[in-house]
Amino acid sequence: MSTAKFSTTFAGLALTALALAGCTATTAADAAGKSPEAPTSAAIANPVTEATPTPEPTEPATCDGMSEVVSYADDWSWARQAPLRDLGAREFAQGTVTFDDGNPSTYTVAPGDVQAVIAERLCAYPSLDSMNHTRMIQPGQVLWLSPNPDTPWVPFFNPMDAEAGFQQIPYQNAITAAGAAVDAGDVTAVRAIWNDTLKGMFTNQDTIDAVQKVVDAGDLDALRQLFS
Repeated sequence: MSTAKFSTTFAGLALTALALAGCTATTAADAAGKSPEAPTSAAIANPVTEATPTPEPTEPATCDGMSEVVSYADDWSWARQAPLRDLGAREFAQGTVTFDDGNPSTYTVAPGDVQAVIAERLCAYPSLDSMNHTRMIQPGQVLWLSPNPDTPWVPFFNPMDAEAGFQQIPYQNAITAAGAAVDAGDVTAVRAIWNDTLKGMFTNQDTIDAVQKVVDAGDLDALRQLFS
C-alpha cells in the first residue's frame, strides 16, 4: 500500500472514532434523564420559623358573685339581688336559656344537668328546684329564674307559717297538681285546687289575700310563679 493511500485511510478511521465517541456521550446523558447542571457556589438556606406555643386549656367562666333570691317582710314576695348572667353551656349544664331584656328568664333542663352547676352557669343562688316547686329537676323541665317581686310565691314543702305536725304530703301533692294545671293552661282547675284544698292549709291572712288576688285574676305568668 502506498504511503498516501495509508494516510487517507487512517484519517477516515480517526474521524469515525470521534463521531462514535460523541454519540456515546449524548446517549449517556439522555439515559440519566437530565443535562449536566452547573455547580452552585453555596446551598440555599431553608427559612427558619418559630414554633407556635400550644394554648393553655381554659376553665369555664365563673361568677364574681351569685345573685341570691331574697324575701321581703311578708314571706311570700321574692326578688333577685342582682341580674343573672349566662356564662355559657358547660358539663352538667347544657340546657337552653331564654332571655328577657338581655337577662336570663328561663332555663330548659337537659339530660345530665345538675342544679348546682346550672346555678354556677347562671350566677343564680342554687335554690332553683325550690323556686320551681319540685324536689329535683327533670330533663325537659322549664325553670323560671327570676321571681317578680310584685307577684306572690308559695313554698313547695309547706307554708312559711306551718306549725309543728303540719301534713306536708297532702300540701305538696296539691301544689304539684296546681302546677300541672298551670302548665296546661287550665285556670279553672287551678282555682278549684286553691279554693278547695290549698287555701285552708294557710293561716296567714295576708298571704291568703295575696294568693287569692292572683288566682282570681287568672294570669298564667303570675300563677306559674305561685305554683309551677
